[in-house]
Amino acid sequence: MIVEIDPDAAAPPYEQLRAQIAALIRTGRLSVGDRLPSIRQLAHDLGLAAGTVARAYRELEAAGYLRGRAGQGTVVRDIPHLPERERTARLADAARAYAAAVRELGVDVDVALATARHHLTDPGD
Repeated sequence: MIVEIDPDAAAPPYEQLRAQIAALIRTGRLSVGDRLPSIRQLAHDLGLAAGTVARAYRELEAAGYLRGRAGQGTVVRDIPHLPERERTARLADAARAYAAAVRELGVDVDVALATARHHLTDPGD
């Protein structure tokens, strides 16, 4: 599992981690049943506090992406099917976060949309 945390990003580290793991699951790079690193190990690897990784894991578990069991670790569950209302709300949150990042970078709207379109149609790039 390859994730990177940008300390200068507008999103806090736990949110960057949560979003990246969710994306790895949605794109199939992490499959149902795959075991994630322990909280302590991933925190060490990324240079984060264990509480930061634990929060990301908790949020992913609450959203249905992960299942944690004592003594068995944390594993990937099937992609959750969200109600339309929640999916719309999450999409709006993601769009607001992306718009904030685009403004922070001073990127032209057309360039930002083209970049987003590219990554939506080719998420592996």
